[in-house]
Amino acid sequence: MSKCEQCIIRQFNSLKALTKDELIRISGCKTSRFVKKGELIFQEGETLNGVFCVKDGVCKLSKLSENGRDHIVKLIVKGDLLGQRSLIGSESANLTAVALNDMEVCFIPKDEIIRDLQKNSNFSMDVLQQMAKDLKESDNVIVNMAQKSVKKRLAETLLYLHDSFGTDNEGALNLVLSREDFSNIVGTATESAIRILSDFKKDGLISSIGKKIRIEDIKALETVE
Repeated sequence: MSKCEQCIIRQFNSLKALTKDELIRISGCKTSRFVKKGELIFQEGETLNGVFCVKDGVCKLSKLSENGRDHIVKLIVKGDLLGQRSLIGSESANLTAVALNDMEVCFIPKDEIIRDLQKNSNFSMDVLQQMAKDLKESDNVIVNMAQKSVKKRLAETLLYLHDSFGTDNEGALNLVLSREDFSNIVGTATESAIRILSDFKKDGLISSIGKKIRIEDIKALETVE
């Protein structure tokens, strides 16, 4: 099990603001866990007794709507922290986290994080800045839902996956999402997402390799309205 003070992942989140002694203390009480693709990390309404640091892999954060549909709010990647908002607000989890591929996460108990928030102002400020960034992203999602077409939102999602996760040796997107995941990201019915992806394919914007998608024309995707 790797030590927090030696882990490169902490450079990507608020843990970078902790002192070496604080990291050593956290390292002594954290636990590591491997999560299989499709496995639940935590569920909406669950009480979180700590935060998760994503060491490897990707998960989706989703919210269940009144009509029973999931809406994917955000993709969480290597280096991100999970659960800090629920922890600070002393509320149950507002979202559900499910692994999109095999993951490794480290769990840090609530008492340790609260202690550092109270004693280390640099850490507290970093956490607040990250929460402010998350709120800004949420505002942008709301505006996009209201002002952009489903077709444009789906095109932007494909471009985001390309820019954020790259491609494999066949040129396909590294992160494989189901058609249902695509529909839950852009806020439409699965059938609509499938139809739009099919249109993109007919127009030569994308191609498919099994369940994988390969972007064939980035410029054209960027101009989709």
